[in-house]
Amino acid sequence: MPVKTKGNPKLSVITVVYNMVDDIDGTMDSVLGQTYPNIEYVIIDGASKDGTKERIETRGNQIDLFISEPDKGLYDAMNKGLSLATGDYVWFMNCGDRIFEKDTVEKMFSNSDDADILYGNVMMVNEERQHLGLREELTPHTLPRDLNWKSLNRGMVVSHQAFIPKKSIATKYRLDNLAADIAWVIDCLKASQKTVHTNQILGEFLLGGVSRSRHKQSLKGRYKILGEYYGAVPNFFNHVVITLRAVKHRFLD
Repeated sequence: MPVKTKGNPKLSVITVVYNMVDDIDGTMDSVLGQTYPNIEYVIIDGASKDGTKERIETRGNQIDLFISEPDKGLYDAMNKGLSLATGDYVWFMNCGDRIFEKDTVEKMFSNSDDADILYGNVMMVNEERQHLGLREELTPHTLPRDLNWKSLNRGMVVSHQAFIPKKSIATKYRLDNLAADIAWVIDCLKASQKTVHTNQILGEFLLGGVSRSRHKQSLKGRYKILGEYYGAVPNFFNHVVITLRAVKHRFLD
């Protein structure tokens, strides 16, 4: 078990990457440049062939744990990171995404260092790293002031890049569903006794990713998962609301 220093919990930041040599430096810099003193950095590379592996290796002993080997996809790699992490808390900051400011982690734990889950908002950015706006401003999802597992019955209201659970309540990701992240968040929230809104922008969310490029498959996966947690009939009507909300957001807002 990891040793917890009073008032100074250990945070394991996990970065999963595959063939993203142009983005990896920015992500690493945002983690390694934090003012908070008790961070373990874990990087899982899926045997990149574009120079990503070599770029990571230039950081030498700044990275606590690094493996580069073939995997079975994003969630398999994230499970590897979870299994290696030794911190009190885990935070997935995958390649392309970044921790928002140098003192973000320090300020985050000053809010509460005994929460089961810490969460906040994200700034969405494009490939030029331009700030496009907060996720709740650019999508139909409003971040709840009191987040719990029932909050996700109409979709992913909290960004994965701004959700930090204790490792002790973090389950493994499903490998058979592109929307496995929402199941993971729900499971963590169901196990949480104290979930704290940090009232901070915690990360930068780079637009794109697996779920967007395979959008239809991701939506089917989400429908299946939400049906499991909230029931078939409520899930059907919730998705009617989701659809109407998305149409309103796209054409009327």
